[in-house]
Amino acid sequence: MLRIGRHRRFWQRALTGLAVLGIVASAGCGGGNAAQTGTGQANNPIKVGFNFELTGSIATFGQHTWQGAQMALDEINSKGGVLGRKLEADKLDNKGDNSESTNVTTRLVSDGVVAIIGPATTGDSLAAAPVVTDAKIPLIATSATAVPVTVENGKVRDWVFRVCFIDPVQGVVGADFAYKQLNARKAVILEDSTNDYSKGLAAAFKQQFEKLGGKVVLEQGFTQADQDFRSILTTARTKNPDLIYVPAYYDKVGLIVRQARDLGITVPMMGGDGWDSPDLVKLAGAQALNNTYFTNHYSSQDPDPKVQAFVQAYKARYGDAPDGFAALGYDAVYLLADAIKRAGSAEPDKIRQALAETQGFQGVTGTISMDRNHNPVKPVIILEMKDGQQTFKARVTPQQG
Repeated sequence: MLRIGRHRRFWQRALTGLAVLGIVASAGCGGGNAAQTGTGQANNPIKVGFNFELTGSIATFGQHTWQGAQMALDEINSKGGVLGRKLEADKLDNKGDNSESTNVTTRLVSDGVVAIIGPATTGDSLAAAPVVTDAKIPLIATSATAVPVTVENGKVRDWVFRVCFIDPVQGVVGADFAYKQLNARKAVILEDSTNDYSKGLAAAFKQQFEKLGGKVVLEQGFTQADQDFRSILTTARTKNPDLIYVPAYYDKVGLIVRQARDLGITVPMMGGDGWDSPDLVKLAGAQALNNTYFTNHYSSQDPDPKVQAFVQAYKARYGDAPDGFAALGYDAVYLLADAIKRAGSAEPDKIRQALAETQGFQGVTGTISMDRNHNPVKPVIILEMKDGQQTFKARVTPQQG
């Protein structure tokens, strides 16, 4: 009897496993399920996956992106949804970990989502890309700016899109501003050597800065585990730079800026959109951040009526002004809704086609038109930190080659 019981339990577990594999295989074909693709009842909700960094060292990225996305979802649903169907959120936390992002994406696919919004960061988006490619489910990265997110080894990832500009764009804009507006001729670059975003942005800045006639007098790497940057900052100071460029996330930038000022380094410091977090001020201090600048996706000070309507609605709901990540989350949801509407279907492949054909979409981060590499053509904002507050400095529309 004991042996028979064991065999029964074995076959029960095996059949359960086969059933789970069947669900994943069905989702992996890109068809989702009948309720999602439109072949089921017309009033069933359209399930959308959200893969965000909701906890961990860079949690404000995911938290704020989700808040913007959630607000867009509620607005759309309050007006009847899309194609007469509500959008239903399936939200999971990747914890800012690449392996967990892969796991989260796999779970969302098995849940039968028709598309995934997020992750926010480059590493987590790169980890998700192979999963959605195999499953044939479109993914819209919100703020993953590294080139390989949408183009791998020269080949476009058919199922991956984004609503943010790419690192070569913000690197060029940042270098132009440093050279032409800040009159920097010698620059030091401090990059996170464990972060693809940081390395890509550093390379783009350096290429453009030196093309303009500037010189990068020192490139120094650090790791995500580092907390004390005084040694590399002391080395940087010996190079007498006009500017220190730090293309990294706010959790490291805040420490670097504070320690630089403590060492008496007063030259301008600059970086990319990874600086955009209220925690940057908490880590660095308001005074230390004076004379620092970064490229970003939007400014809450933009007088555009669409932007200001978004800012006021966000403040009323959450109590604070939205940062660039919230704006990108908001735009990503509306872009997806627009694609479903234009496709006339919630089938993943038709959504993918509509996303690729996007032209002139009006978002709060700018007008979005997808290029052939699934990257949006849109402006870059330059912000200056003044006494702990982001201040609009310039809007630059890069030339498209």
